[in-house]
Amino acid sequence: MGLEIRDFSFRSREAALRKFHDEVFDLLIIGGGITGAAVARDAASRGLKVALVERGDFATGTSSRSSKLIHGGLRYLQNLEFSLVFESLSERAFLLDTVPHMVRPLPFYFPVFEGDPHGRMVLGMGMWLYDLLALFRSPGMHKGFSKQRLLKEIPSLRSEGLKGGFRYFDASMWDDVLTIATLRAAHQNGAAIANYTEAVGPLWTGDRITGFRARDLEKPLGSGETDIRAHQVISCVGPWTDELGQRLAPNRWKKWLAPSKGVHIVFDLKRLSVPGAVVMTIPEDGRICFVMPRPDLGQGVAIVGTTDGPSPQDPGEAGISRSDIDYLMKQLRRTFPSLHLNDSDIISAYVGVRPLMGPLGDGSTGPLQKVSREHHIDHGPGGTVIVAGGKYTTHRTMAEEIVDFAISARKKDARKGKCPVLPHELTKPRTRAPLNLNATREAVEACHIEAARRRVEIPEELLNRYGAEALTILDIDLESKGRKTGADPEGFPYLAAQLRYSMKTEMVVHLEDFFLRRQALFLSRADHGSPWAEMLARVWADERGLGEAEMKSELARLHQEFGRRTFISEKA
Repeated sequence: MGLEIRDFSFRSREAALRKFHDEVFDLLIIGGGITGAAVARDAASRGLKVALVERGDFATGTSSRSSKLIHGGLRYLQNLEFSLVFESLSERAFLLDTVPHMVRPLPFYFPVFEGDPHGRMVLGMGMWLYDLLALFRSPGMHKGFSKQRLLKEIPSLRSEGLKGGFRYFDASMWDDVLTIATLRAAHQNGAAIANYTEAVGPLWTGDRITGFRARDLEKPLGSGETDIRAHQVISCVGPWTDELGQRLAPNRWKKWLAPSKGVHIVFDLKRLSVPGAVVMTIPEDGRICFVMPRPDLGQGVAIVGTTDGPSPQDPGEAGISRSDIDYLMKQLRRTFPSLHLNDSDIISAYVGVRPLMGPLGDGSTGPLQKVSREHHIDHGPGGTVIVAGGKYTTHRTMAEEIVDFAISARKKDARKGKCPVLPHELTKPRTRAPLNLNATREAVEACHIEAARRRVEIPEELLNRYGAEALTILDIDLESKGRKTGADPEGFPYLAAQLRYSMKTEMVVHLEDFFLRRQALFLSRADHGSPWAEMLARVWADERGLGEAEMKSELARLHQEFGRRTFISEKA
């Protein structure tokens, strides 16, 4: 079984940087989260010449700090956002079918207690509407449970005041990995993509922005700058939208966002064991939080979240406060009193900032849980296109709308003589094709046949993460057997080979990219993978052709990043 896997690595990053200097692009996309990735893939699939830069690693911000769900948004029904729910449920069905290794069905249990704002009758009607809007294509139909049946399903659930509940279905996902897969697909369609490349400032030609000065952050300060020329610039920087807007139009930018800070805490799944996600209604503010089991992350975790509070002006300064931890722990103890959960049971935590539009599109704030998750696309200064809002589930259709908007704007500007006409007729977007042909069910079946022919056993963890490319991990391990040292952590088989694979095909530049985003090492282990850090640093240096000094420097950088991600920040 021969798998065609195109290089998407630190080497292709260098090639992209050369292209940035030498070529002129149709689109320059600023931001390497899921929105920027999806826009790059859509635009490149149509035949546009695309460049994308991200000042950190891909998905460093919001796109790796979500609740890791693909969902229709049951709670959006109370805001009467039926079109958003319908679109989301349609995309959920599409993703379940086309990326089964990254998006999987997940049952949700919704217990109803005395005093909850919505009774069983109202929730039951909502469940029927949810199934109807999904056109009955959910992984399973909703089902009502009596108190006794629900306690049988979830024995640790509080019985006092419990009136029964429901089970319905949505899906879990690998958020950061889905972003990387989307970027890799964009690269395969010809997009020039680089992480650790900062868009420093706009380049103006008359009254139009025709590119950006960019800085390669992997080179010493004062070097590595280049001008990226492009006929259009699209901002996909999420919670940094207002910060970039100020740079585009100092003193004239009108605030767009009412950003919301969301905190999640993580437990070993053996300590907080649930058969599916559990919805927790918080009586103090009427919000809901989730306990989400993820047996596919390392040795298995339960993710609990999220909070919903104001973000600091600089999203990069968002931290986890004592009150954030207390808010989630209070509800956990209320919902699962017999488990006697304490702070010491938390193995990791993370915080993200949602780039929510203000209710009036001007940054005005209200109750943050009421702010729409729908996206907003508009013209920005100098002919740019600005995007904010949206949700992971609808990233593909949102990208199609963004690219349509950009093409329409360019055609209008071309008629006015402000920019060149499109050089050729564009095709329709080709994003309904599988994101990765090696991850389809057919490819995985062929992978099993090939493994049987070779008489090798492929660990389930590899199939869950890589689809048929799990065979490539085994091949890489076989090639580097003489360099492998030590046992792998539980849940991470062939760990060194996985790092080599990620450096070759997922543009891992630094070890933190692997520990924090390409894998769940930091997230799913109380030791955050530290015992394997030196071994992996040596693998990293070997793959890069670097020496002992560079290896030690990279290891120090990784430990410094670990130190930055403390649970509780005094300034949060």
